[in-house]
Parts: sequence; structure tokens; C-alpha cells
Amino acid sequence: MAGGSSSSSSSHCLSYAGCNFLRQRLVLATLSGRPLKIRKIRAREEDPGLRDFEASFIRLIDKVTNGSRIEINQTGTTLYYQPGLLYGGSLEHDCSPSRSIGYYLESLLCLAPFMKHPLKIVLRGVTNDQVDPSVDNLKATALPLLKKFGIDGEGLEIKINRRGMPPKGGGEILFSCPVRKVLQPIQFTDPGKIKRIRGTAYSVRVSPQMANRMVESARGILNKFLPDIYIYTDHMKGVSSGKSPGFGMCLIAETINGTFLSAELASNPQGQGAAVLPEELGQNCAKLLLEEIYRGGCVDSTNQSLALLLMTLGQQDVSKVLLGPLSPYTIEFLRHLRSFFQIMFKIETKSPEEEHKGGEKVLMTCVGIGFSNLSKTIR
Repeated sequence: MAGGSSSSSSSHCLSYAGCNFLRQRLVLATLSGRPLKIRKIRAREEDPGLRDFEASFIRLIDKVTNGSRIEINQTGTTLYYQPGLLYGGSLEHDCSPSRSIGYYLESLLCLAPFMKHPLKIVLRGVTNDQVDPSVDNLKATALPLLKKFGIDGEGLEIKINRRGMPPKGGGEILFSCPVRKVLQPIQFTDPGKIKRIRGTAYSVRVSPQMANRMVESARGILNKFLPDIYIYTDHMKGVSSGKSPGFGMCLIAETINGTFLSAELASNPQGQGAAVLPEELGQNCAKLLLEEIYRGGCVDSTNQSLALLLMTLGQQDVSKVLLGPLSPYTIEFLRHLRSFFQIMFKIETKSPEEEHKGGEKVLMTCVGIGFSNLSKTIR
């Protein structure tokens, strides 16, 4: 679709089997304009086919595009998707409470800059859970990353109106993002030293003291390394606290060069698993942050694929980014990028030269495909 080379190949349909990486495939199909067929979606299981959260995701993709054709067979084990144009505009969507809003938001972050009209969407559901990146996390790490690529301005924000914890949810967020014709290439190879740690300890429908107890125990560990730590306590009351009780914490380390590394934990959902002590949760969250810092890189492990996608879609210029060890999700994403956009990254491993530099790093280099936002006509 972008450039003349791939328009001939955009007609042939890509086919995959299995339920894994459904979001990646739908997002890349939408951006590249290539039709997609996925077979054998949980065909062998007792409850075959698409789950409710995947069906909800497909409905969301249908909402943000115009003219998409989606065909699902009766058992839900085969999906055919012919992408339309990314349209955007003001929308709202009720996410399935079995996955958090982060599951949907991660993919919207990939698509939002390429809409025809700036996207303003209200998402309702679970804001924080134990599986997907929370809304707090994406707000603190993904938004600065978008800004690096030149997607910034008044219109870029994620606002949490209500929190919702699993299993019932009841949270609500607003995500808005401006559109860009082209993306800037990035050279982001030096993460720099960590200058401060910020975070949010939130509690809903439990004692507000829980948040303070998490903060105390997290500070107990992190204060050994850094004096500049501030963790906000966020206790939402009444209607803005959602429908289920719970608490949790999201920690962000910021470096002098504007790298954001994150870690987060949430309490067990009501009626599932043992009760978690807020002290333990705070300590474990701090340890997770230290692990993330050890892995390092210029983009934390949650946002690796977003960074690689934006590098791919940039102008025809070289982009470089230094990442920590690639997560299995990112590795699969690179394979998908190759099949949808015929783009290969140059991958160099960098071993830490000095003793105190953390784990092995990977330097990713690519030349953007010069993807221009086809829905944005030049007026």
C-alpha cells in the first residue's frame, strides 16, 4: 500500500493458524491494507473459536476503520478480515472485562497516528489487572515514546476517569491522539542514567491506608539507590472506583535522556487466589522495577513492538533503537513485520562493556518504508 512496490503484493491474502498474536496480525493487516485469514482458532478445545475479549477487539477494529469486511464462521474458528481505511473520530467502546483496557489500548496506540480524523475514544472496562499493561503504565511509557516520533501536541493524552478492577471492571478512560502525515526517524541508542522514580499506588473499594503501605515498602527498597522518588497515592471513591475492590502499584523510572522503564503489580481479583499483603506487593513491584532497569534499553519491554512498528513506518531514513533482551512477543512481531511489510531489522547484540551496565542489549536498525498516511489528503 505504501509506495509502488508492495501494492501489487497487497492483494494476496496472508493466512495464519491459531489464536496467538491475533492483535498483531489485525493491526498490521489494517496498516498494510492486506487481507488476512486466520484458521483453526482454538479448534481442538472444548470451547472452540474466538473468546469474548477477542470478539470485542474485532468490533473495536471495525469501529475505528471504515469499510472493513469481517467474516467469522459459525463456530468462530475461522476469521477473514479485509481491512478498510482507518477513519478515527469520536468513539466509545465497552471492552470485555476478561482482559484489561490495556489489551485494547496497546493496539490503538499503534493505529491512532494513521487515522483520517484524530481519534478520541472512551474505553470502558478493567483499567488494571495482572495480565495486560495497565492504563497507568501505557500513559507513562507509551506516550513519551510517541512524542519521540513526532506524534505530540495538545491532542495526545490518556485520561483515567474511573478505575475498574477485575472481575467486574467498571473503569473508564479517554484516549485521544492527533494524526500525522509522516513520522520522524529516531536515533535512540543511549538510555542514560536514571534520574528519578515516579509511581502511582492506587486503591479502590478498600482502605485508603493500603496505598500508603505499598508506598512505604517500595520506598524501603528504592531509597537505597536514589533519593528522588515520589509515588502518588490514588484512592478513588464512589462511582469512580468501579465495581470491584483491589489495589496495586505502577512504578516508572525516568533517565536523563527521556527513557521510561516501568513495572507494575495488582492485587488478586476478588474471590480468586490468596489475599496479597500491600507491603509484599510494594516490595515485589520495586524488585520488578529493578529487574526492568537491569534489562534496560531505551524502550521498556512493554513497548518494544510499538517502537519497532513506528520505526518501520517512518520516512525512508535510518532509525536505530537500543533495546533490552527481546521478549518472545517482540520476536514474533518482527516475523510479522517481515511478512506484512517485507522489512528486516539489522540486529546487533551489545554485551555490557562495564560491570554495572545490566544485561545484554540489542541494537535494532532499520530503514523506514516511507509509509504515508493515505487517509490524510493534502489540502
